[in-house]
Amino acid sequence: MVFVLRMAFRELSASWRRLVFFFLCVAVGVGGIVALRSLIQNVRVALTTEARTLIAADVYVRTDRPLTDDVRAAIDARVLELSGVERTETVDTTTMVRVLDDDSVRTKVVELRGVQPEFPFYGRFNLGTGQSYSFDLLRDHGALVGPELLTQLGLSVGDQIAIGRVEFTIRDVILTEPGRQLGGFSLGPRVLVSFDAVEETGLLTVASRANRQLLLRVPDEMQVEPLVGQLREDLAAVFVRVNSFRSNENRLERNLGRAENYLSLVGFVVVILGGIGVWSVTRVFVQQRLKSVAILRCLGASTGRVLAVYVLQVMLLGLGGSILGVGVAQLALWAVPDGLVAQVSTVTVLSVVSTNLTGSAVAHGLAVGVLVSLLFALVPLLQIRHAKPLLLLRQGVPVLPVGIDWLRIGVMATVGAALVLVASWQAASLEIGLYVVGGVTLVSLALYVIGSALIFVIQPLQTTGWFPLRHAVLNLTRSGNQTRVILMAVGLGSFFIIGMQSLQTNLLRNFALELREGAPDMFLIDVQEDQLDGVRSVLESAVDSVPALIPVLRARVTGVEGQQLQFNDIESARRAGLGREYTITYRSRLAENERVIDGEFWDEQPSSIPEVSIEENLQDERGLEIGDLIKFDVLGRPIEARVTSVRAVDWDDSRSGGFMFLFRPGSLEDAPHSYVAFIKGPQELEARTRLQRDIVTVYANVSVIDGRDLIQTFRRVLDYVTMAIRAVGAIALFSGGLILVGSVVMTKFQRLYEAAIFKTLGANRRLLTMMLILEYGVLGTLAGTVGSLGALVLSWVITRQVFEIEWFLSLETNAVGVVLTALVVGVVGVGSNLEVLRRKPMMTLRAE
Repeated sequence: MVFVLRMAFRELSASWRRLVFFFLCVAVGVGGIVALRSLIQNVRVALTTEARTLIAADVYVRTDRPLTDDVRAAIDARVLELSGVERTETVDTTTMVRVLDDDSVRTKVVELRGVQPEFPFYGRFNLGTGQSYSFDLLRDHGALVGPELLTQLGLSVGDQIAIGRVEFTIRDVILTEPGRQLGGFSLGPRVLVSFDAVEETGLLTVASRANRQLLLRVPDEMQVEPLVGQLREDLAAVFVRVNSFRSNENRLERNLGRAENYLSLVGFVVVILGGIGVWSVTRVFVQQRLKSVAILRCLGASTGRVLAVYVLQVMLLGLGGSILGVGVAQLALWAVPDGLVAQVSTVTVLSVVSTNLTGSAVAHGLAVGVLVSLLFALVPLLQIRHAKPLLLLRQGVPVLPVGIDWLRIGVMATVGAALVLVASWQAASLEIGLYVVGGVTLVSLALYVIGSALIFVIQPLQTTGWFPLRHAVLNLTRSGNQTRVILMAVGLGSFFIIGMQSLQTNLLRNFALELREGAPDMFLIDVQEDQLDGVRSVLESAVDSVPALIPVLRARVTGVEGQQLQFNDIESARRAGLGREYTITYRSRLAENERVIDGEFWDEQPSSIPEVSIEENLQDERGLEIGDLIKFDVLGRPIEARVTSVRAVDWDDSRSGGFMFLFRPGSLEDAPHSYVAFIKGPQELEARTRLQRDIVTVYANVSVIDGRDLIQTFRRVLDYVTMAIRAVGAIALFSGGLILVGSVVMTKFQRLYEAAIFKTLGANRRLLTMMLILEYGVLGTLAGTVGSLGALVLSWVITRQVFEIEWFLSLETNAVGVVLTALVVGVVGVGSNLEVLRRKPMMTLRAE
């Protein structure tokens, strides 16, 4: 081992310039893995620490319907079995507030929460005046409001606001609050009032959208999960959800874990790109050191000992590059804007999210960096076995033994299996690991076959009369040529680069918020049937085009009698993926964003026999079919409807909304329901606020949501997402570009001797340059074409099978990728050989 260590360090000190590329490839990939994992793990730690605060209780029972006496009795029976359990209730709804000033047009959508004196069990309020929270602040129609409400409506503490039929006095400002669940975008500032005051507002009508929660505090933590299990069993037949702070914690962990594994897989792809560069550098480096190996063999070193020297060298380089990557990751986290960290902390009710590296992420990155370096270097290192002492008396590469090299095949199979395991470990999915490594394998095989076919096809050109073409063909077809090697390295590099760019294009197109001309930016909800004419009258005087008011109801699937699905209870509906509550509607025509893809849509005549049209995902993913009989619970009323058609819905077009279940008119009109509308509001701020005031002043239950602020929020988030995707694409492009350059540059040493011979025989620089252009141009074009085709398949598989989003064919990206690959290979190939072209032949011949 002393000999192995000394030789490894001597080789590193003598050859470090040639191995800088190796070093950087590993560092970039490891840096991405460590930075992404550390950031998400820090958020996860912070969230799990505050799991109770997020729900302000140990256990919650949640429903969007009033808690019936039977439900309360079932809960009471379980709670009485335990000692010391405390309870409280909350109710949440979205509504409008208005300023009590006849000359004002100031209104605002808010999220209203009603609480009882015991709230919260965990966490604490942080109020603007600095005083401690007490329920006394909410007594006698007091209210606590978010600071943005004061700013947007020009109010201050002590002013009054109207919600529904009740006037409230602002007692203080909420800076932070417990019990505010994660998820989605806030439709408006928070307003906190007493539980009984919400009932007085008149907002909790039959068809209103309100979320009710019963919160429990359990003294013994060991009793939490058994209580949740018992309540779920007791309440399985009713529409309530039971969960604990642990379930919330686990859900957050799963979501963050998916994000961590996905982002780490992106880092792993960059490591794979670096690994291809490692393979290319190692292969050329081994060929350069074969004579040194032969000398060591003459001095008595065994093949195993010499191989150990270079394996150790690779591991040291991988470890060094990984350590550099850890440093890059720490710098990247320190560079995260303070505002972004503060935003995450605010959303999660945390004081701070750490931007330091985590030990597990560092260990993970170091392990992946060293492992991938070793795996990609092993196969080219096996060539050392064939460096016999006789090589000192010969020119060229060692002669490979005749027959099948089973050791090489075994090592390649082991490397492939190991890469699948590493990719699966990174993405927490064996399927994704197989996709990535399978794509590399297929493209590699295609490149090898094409390389062999190219050599066979161009052999007749060896006798052509044009000197540059003849010798370019000879270079491509001679023994020990670089054809397959360059095709492999460049082709795999272009495969990943073009694939990442195609994937980036698809992600950006799917994430883009389509804001068509005339798209709605205001939304009316909870319009009652007797208010339709009045609301239309207000809209006619304020907007250019009055849209249709769409009837909506809330329904759940309770049974199916179909070709693939057969069940007749709510629990089975949940297992079938149909257990959530759906918003449904009825109409006689298709909307502009819908088209029938199966079955036949009804005519405009109402029917007393219920018929329903389903969205295509219910057929593709849930197994519903034409002719199936679906049983619904519509606000407590059982309805059976036959599936008569399947619709495709363009969800990006929000002008007509979108519904998973659409009923034929004639069966739902008598059920209690409300109406919604999507409108293009006035452009002037004063006119928009006047419209909101005119509606809520007369119809206090109607919520008018101004979507312009929400759309701006989406745009800001989209900007962050776009920036992140482009950053990942840039990293992949940078790493892949290094691979292309490095793979080509490292072949120049083989041309020194032959260029000297050509020059001695009278060839000038122009002829030699043309030879290089022809050779590298053909290789670059072929490699780019194969890589581009493989990238198409890779982007389709990951987009459709992993991300489950729409795939867009991006021929521009692929065409540009092929052209750029050919240009890069040609320019770099010629540029890297400038030394060869300028060097005097005598210097090379003397060195030989």
